[in-house]
Amino acid sequence: MNSDGNLTVALDYLKNADTDFATALSVIKPLPDRSKPPGFQTLSEIIIEQQVSLASAAAIWKRMTAAISPFTPDALLKFNETQLRELGLSQQKAKYCRALATDILEKRLILSELPDLEDNAVIEQLTQVKGIGRWTAEIYMMACLGHADIWPAGDVALQSAMGHLKGHDVRPSIEQMDILAEPLRPYRTIAARILWRYYADIVQAGKRKRT
Repeated sequence: MNSDGNLTVALDYLKNADTDFATALSVIKPLPDRSKPPGFQTLSEIIIEQQVSLASAAAIWKRMTAAISPFTPDALLKFNETQLRELGLSQQKAKYCRALATDILEKRLILSELPDLEDNAVIEQLTQVKGIGRWTAEIYMMACLGHADIWPAGDVALQSAMGHLKGHDVRPSIEQMDILAEPLRPYRTIAARILWRYYADIVQAGKRKRT
């Protein structure tokens, strides 16, 4: 299901389900298109983005795609871990990208089959790959597969945005995030997109003003 298929309906639903989201929508910029093409290249990019700033990830990704072209599993595996680290990857992420490429070539992961699977089955398939945890799987499902009700509760930016929106002194835990998001079903993907925009426009902007 495409999460943007009926964005107006989803936004109206979220405004009514949680008035804090109505407030958020009144102060943020329009939601950007976060969709990306499915496949090895995008999944590798999401792995690069794990636990680093977007700016750092973008710089590393630019070097990788310049060196590895076309960006395919076969082409990536021509680079050993040392060569990948010279492009900016950590040792762990070099291993993870090579593991993903190997699993695809050896057909332990068939990405073209994922669109036909339910949420939990997609997560199960993706997290079998070394280096792909729940967050990476969820971001891929949101950006590439258009799943409408994905909620990456462990995402630090989402936690910060939700805590700020709800007036909490500390970031909500994963368990608290799940509870807060329960009324937002079946549109939690779009709720997450609202919070990411809120984090950029309000939370980070507020921090910059104080410094």
